[in-house]
Amino acid sequence: MLPYACVLVLLGAHVIQAAGEAGDGRLHWEPRCQPALPDRAASTAILPPRLSGIWISTGCEVRPGPEFLTRAYTFYPSRLFRAHQFYYEDPFCREPAHSLLVKGKVRLRRASWVTRGATEADYHLHKVGIVFHSRRALLDVTGRLNQPRAGRDCVRRLPPARAWHLGALYGLRSARAPGDCLEALGLTMHELSLVRVQRRRQPQPRAAPRLVEELYLGDIHTDPAQRRHYRPTGYQHPLQSALHHVQPCPACGLIARSDVHHPPVLPPLLALPLRLGGRWVSSGCEAHPAVLFLTRLFAFHARSRSWEGYYHHYSDPACRQPTFTMYAAGRYTRGTPSTRVRGGTELVFEVTRAHVTPMDQVTTAMLNFSEPSSCGGPGVWSVGSERDVTATNGCLPLGIRLPHVEYELFKMEQDPLGRSLLFIGQRPTDGSSPDTPEKRPTSYQAPLVLCGGESPRHSPLLQKHSSTGGLRVAPLPLLPLVLGLACLHWP
Repeated sequence: MLPYACVLVLLGAHVIQAAGEAGDGRLHWEPRCQPALPDRAASTAILPPRLSGIWISTGCEVRPGPEFLTRAYTFYPSRLFRAHQFYYEDPFCREPAHSLLVKGKVRLRRASWVTRGATEADYHLHKVGIVFHSRRALLDVTGRLNQPRAGRDCVRRLPPARAWHLGALYGLRSARAPGDCLEALGLTMHELSLVRVQRRRQPQPRAAPRLVEELYLGDIHTDPAQRRHYRPTGYQHPLQSALHHVQPCPACGLIARSDVHHPPVLPPLLALPLRLGGRWVSSGCEAHPAVLFLTRLFAFHARSRSWEGYYHHYSDPACRQPTFTMYAAGRYTRGTPSTRVRGGTELVFEVTRAHVTPMDQVTTAMLNFSEPSSCGGPGVWSVGSERDVTATNGCLPLGIRLPHVEYELFKMEQDPLGRSLLFIGQRPTDGSSPDTPEKRPTSYQAPLVLCGGESPRHSPLLQKHSSTGGLRVAPLPLLPLVLGLACLHWP
């Protein structure tokens, strides 16, 4: 498989005046729908990374599984660290399940040779402890620890199943005792092996921009069985400095003040119905596993139940060096609430059309050396010139095959700034496609921001979620959703 891995990308040259569909059946974008990519003055990578301080989640995170959690990590000048991971039973992070306390040491090594802009690091765990907050979580974890793979050393260090208590701290690993229970529970801290710190300026109404510091740690493999051996090449949603974070942030103070015995219970979240329409865009440069940097832009047409999108692929973490662009289009089915991921909606998308535009000499040369029948037919590829690859059933050099069906997961939220956010299913870490129901995502990519069309937050279809204090989606006859294909590729 080629390293470009069929990532679809947004072409800035196509972002022009009119909204909606143009007379030629292709999308034309308003200038305000261009990705809000940070410029050099507004966003700066800190090299080498300065980890010292407290770093916190800014909201409820979703990991593959699914796992719902918040994080609070403290790094000390001595290279020691203390990490709190708070896990929940609900997607709003209001029903604590259990908490992990992880202590250890981390050492920055060198600039990554794989992921540009990142720093590789080594870490060593000293202690890992767990506290249960719910009976369900206690039974689940103790059940896994009673499996043969837990090992004798793990079983010896823990009390009998009936002796576990809520609120007590139990050691899963200690530097002074042999063996640990981490493997039996599938726990790792490999996220610490890839690090990026950056600063940016958050615009403030009627005030000077606010400094925001972000800590990007390595991504979590979508297959739990692979996590102990996987070394990250992408990032999770960033943590932010407890001193320099976005405003407003209702969750930040709660998470920063929490500890393993007192997990944060986040404020009610405004969940939006998946009645999309309009246009959605990346809020910045996105980093995906396998060293993929891209931006995305989509439009959805509810009446025809069709979608269109541009994906712009880059070779650098600032998204300033484009490599190729792809336009894709197709249709989608009605959405149904997910039974596996609370708060999510499941859909099936079909990709039926695709256009490719090489944006650098390397990609152009690769396409010119390929068989004409494999990508776009006869003709010479040139930088900046778009070719339709539908007639050749895609573009094999880029791993794109048409038509193609994918099983997807989506949700919508409103952030504290009042923006409508669209979360799209996370792509499999191994680069495969979710082309079967079993491979449907259980977590999300970075959210897209509504940049055109009616905002769903004005919809009267919101209903109060009595059990969590949040809001949930009212039933809809049709859920016109966006396809978030960060890449269309096959093994």
